[in-house]
Amino acid sequence: MLNWTQLLNQDRRKDKLKPGGTSATANGRYEIERDYDRILFSAPTRRLADKTQVFPLDKNDSVRTRLTHSHEVATLARSIGLRLVYENPNLFEGAGTCEFIQRSVPALLAAIGLVHDLGNPPFGHQGEYAIRNWFAENKEEVFGGETEDAFDFLNFDGNAQTVRLVTKLQILNDQFGLNLTYATLAALLKYPVSTKNISKEKWKKQGFFKSEEKIVAEVWEATGLSEGVRHPLTYIMEACDDIAYSVLDAEDTVKKGLASYYDLLRYLEKNCTFDAVAAGVIACAKGHSSEFEKGALSPQELNDCSMQMFRVHAITAMVKSVVDKFSELSKGFLEGRQVFKGLIGVSDAANFCKVLKDFDMAYGFKHKSVLELELRGNNYIEETMDMLWVGIHGRLDGGFKSNAPFGEYVYSRISESYRRIFSDPSNELSTSYKEAQLLADAVSGMTDSYLIALHSELKPLYDRHCR
Repeated sequence: MLNWTQLLNQDRRKDKLKPGGTSATANGRYEIERDYDRILFSAPTRRLADKTQVFPLDKNDSVRTRLTHSHEVATLARSIGLRLVYENPNLFEGAGTCEFIQRSVPALLAAIGLVHDLGNPPFGHQGEYAIRNWFAENKEEVFGGETEDAFDFLNFDGNAQTVRLVTKLQILNDQFGLNLTYATLAALLKYPVSTKNISKEKWKKQGFFKSEEKIVAEVWEATGLSEGVRHPLTYIMEACDDIAYSVLDAEDTVKKGLASYYDLLRYLEKNCTFDAVAAGVIACAKGHSSEFEKGALSPQELNDCSMQMFRVHAITAMVKSVVDKFSELSKGFLEGRQVFKGLIGVSDAANFCKVLKDFDMAYGFKHKSVLELELRGNNYIEETMDMLWVGIHGRLDGGFKSNAPFGEYVYSRISESYRRIFSDPSNELSTSYKEAQLLADAVSGMTDSYLIALHSELKPLYDRHCR
């Protein structure tokens, strides 16, 4: 049986494991509140401003990046947390004082909402596919085949990279990364399984790499969780991601002119028959758009204003569904029950959310212009990985190419902190695993424009010296 006292554990790994490593004063904040601030001010968070959400290299400033998406998920999660702690405080019975619950639960939800995409590579999910594909095509050279060491990289996922980033790569002044609380580390773990326990019926992705297994085991012990058991608040973050993905990506699709507000309404009316949530949202949205039509608005203004009001009503309806479903299932979560479809997937907004995602896919993600840019992004990533590999492969044992001029130069272009972790003598992982991980770390840490600029810088040198 889980309990909220452990699930909201405010201790930090550094305080427990490093002698004399007590964290600085909280300055009037609870420790969980400090986590949000640490994430917000970290360099990887700023880099999200130049990482693709859906539409790569978009020139329209109003179209979302990973940063705006993450802030929106964080805001939705905090809002739901506030409703839960004030409207249904008994859900968190035993967690501590009312003040602690009212401040820490919304803060934790905001933190995991902000951090949830931190490990995603450039060019959105296409970046993940490109990394996996590169390792699949080069698995013989890198790993000697499809070995155990290869699994993490053949299944590379941004969620697992997020765990690695906040616990190791984003160094403050020691080896504890951002040194987040056990509560936040546990709740940001979207998939509570390692690569070997991925399941089509249950958790479809790994939540962490082999390199972070010991850290995750420590987090689970401190919070009462275990392999395959998700932190209850993670369900809320996942639901907020679903809301943002379905509703806000539809808004971006309309803003880009790939579809109109009226295309969206027609699509929903066709595919959401007998759906009370969808019917309510459509009715409210139509009421506003009818009022807007009476004004002296241009067609574009009418489209934009109508879409904004659709967004408001859609989010309101879906947030209510999440609050209701979490309140209903919270006791079961403490008993260890898992919901593999997620909160949205078992709520009364399930079909509405699914149809919105189908609209996003049909009108946005599958549009020719998007596919063309994704293909360019894929080529940039795979070719950059080819070039970085020259500087990484064989470096730990004095390989010829890595010590040649191009190898030395390209290796110097990788983050110094990433290189330090790679060459750390205490790193007991195999050489092939460490080489693959440095390559994945380097690429996933880049922004879209930095990757393109680095590719342009290295390609002529590579063609001259390594072809």
